[in-house]
Amino acid sequence: MTTAEGAPGLRRDLGQWAAAAIVVGTVIGSGIFLVPKDMAEAVGTPGMVFLVWVVGGALSLAGALTYAELSAALPEAGGEYVYLRAAYGPFWGFLYGWTQMWVGKSGSVATLATAFFLYLANFRPELERVAFSIPLPIGPAGGPLEVRYGQFLAMGVILLLAGINYFGVRFGGGVQVALTLTKLALITAIIVLGFGTGQGAVSNYATTTAAPGGASGFFVALVAALWAYDGWNNVSMVSSEIRSPQRNLPLALIAGTLTVAVIYLATNAAYFYVLPAWEVASSSRVAADAMRRALGGWGGHAVSIAAMVSIFAALNGSILSGARVPYAMARDGLFFGPVGRVHPGYRTPAVSILALSGWAAVLVLSGRYKQLYTYVIFANWLFYGMTTAAVFVLRRKRPELARPYRTLGYPVLPVLFVLGAGAIIVSTLRESPRESLMGLALILAGLPFYFRCKKQQIRGGRPGAAAGGRP
Repeated sequence: MTTAEGAPGLRRDLGQWAAAAIVVGTVIGSGIFLVPKDMAEAVGTPGMVFLVWVVGGALSLAGALTYAELSAALPEAGGEYVYLRAAYGPFWGFLYGWTQMWVGKSGSVATLATAFFLYLANFRPELERVAFSIPLPIGPAGGPLEVRYGQFLAMGVILLLAGINYFGVRFGGGVQVALTLTKLALITAIIVLGFGTGQGAVSNYATTTAAPGGASGFFVALVAALWAYDGWNNVSMVSSEIRSPQRNLPLALIAGTLTVAVIYLATNAAYFYVLPAWEVASSSRVAADAMRRALGGWGGHAVSIAAMVSIFAALNGSILSGARVPYAMARDGLFFGPVGRVHPGYRTPAVSILALSGWAAVLVLSGRYKQLYTYVIFANWLFYGMTTAAVFVLRRKRPELARPYRTLGYPVLPVLFVLGAGAIIVSTLRESPRESLMGLALILAGLPFYFRCKKQQIRGGRPGAAAGGRP
């Protein structure tokens, strides 16, 4: 595929399996191994933790059902950027793309890489040692910024995967399929061994731990769960590189999200079967501690390896998909021009891959795991709600648009998703104001850049949205 100007464009080299692997492999990353602690700390009982997982899965599925209509109707590179631009105009598409570049996707990649080094520290504890400290109030909770040796390793992992995806989407997609199948086998083994070794007890499901509880605790736990579910939308970002997108995109979104929800519930059931609520709440590596209890010391090490494989797959999928957003913006003249270039040999958005990954590597230095995922969730859910509402706008604004798939449960499910997104935004702003306001400030920082780009388009006689690179 080439652009209207004759420059090389992206190719449809990803099939149905690769699309599904992007959904499942990107969603199941570090969250399932780490966030049960934060959830138990917030709600206090296994029953409430399961309820939070169910609510988070239902919200994610409602979003996936809605995104399926949008992705099948507008199968272009950029995902939400394309849908927001079509529904509300280029300004809102730009704000989303700007946020993904500087906060959303780059922050997600940084968070996953941070989790990777935390699990590797199970074998090499020296990775958690502080290399140096910056005596300025720019670290977590406004304290000094401590930089650990493992953060340099995390930066290297990001850059390695950037290189893998630089050399072709088919290569990156093949790596994604292999890693996703491996991680599913390993997580299934954790579930089976958790229930099968005889080291657990059904009575653990009735245990409790001290927690704030109530609506406040529920929403804190929900933010943690939604971080674990985050990524179901990523496959839409590579829409222009998926074969038969009108069929494969809805299938991947819906089946992938359902698969993840089932795996999360089964995995948490295994954790709480082996560990009582107070041990889950006090464990920073829940899966490793559960398997150590069930199988001895080697069980904890095996889970750490499984977690690293899982995180590695999620990182690969995040870089593969996320780099298409700044690429799409640049093709429309709303970002730095070189970011919109396609490599003539590998047919990938090579500059965009390097730019997103490089910035994500810098963000690794910005904080620890919990602060990073709160930072990402707030920024992302602002636009998830707007994108879901775009289904209503586009049905009215563009009734002639071909819609091979229409949202199941319309209009109830999209409305519920939008309301849920609003509640999450308000709760996150109230519970984590510092991280949320940092995300909001970075979103607003894009305004001068946007107006500068629009002025350049007017001076150059450019209509505003390039057609190049679109199917």
